[in-house]
Amino acid sequence: KWIGDLSAPDPTSLFNLFGLLPFHVPTFLHIGILPILFGVSMFMQQKMTPRPADATQAQVMMYLPFIFTFIFSSFASGLVLYWIANNTLSVLQQMLIEHRMKSAKPTVIRMKK
Repeated sequence: KWIGDLSAPDPTSLFNLFGLLPFHVPTFLHIGILPILFGVSMFMQQKMTPRPADATQAQVMMYLPFIFTFIFSSFASGLVLYWIANNTLSVLQQMLIEHRMKSAKPTVIRMKK
């Protein structure tokens, strides 16, 4: 089983090739598949939202998916899985909205005199 307990952190780790290499990874480097997928989904969601007007704030926001990947590596697998699903559905919803906005014909509203 990959995830036997949803209340425990992801048991896999990037630094031992997800269990293929026979050594124990230190706790601070223990980043499983789910936190990596979460970081990717957060990055995709971030790319679809408008950038902040402030350049410094935009630059700091670019680091958030990387930071949250490390933070979420110690969270329960069920919670991380929930956020992956939430981010993925948000990205799909935004794509659908953008597609509908592009294909919609502009309507002209005329004012009565």
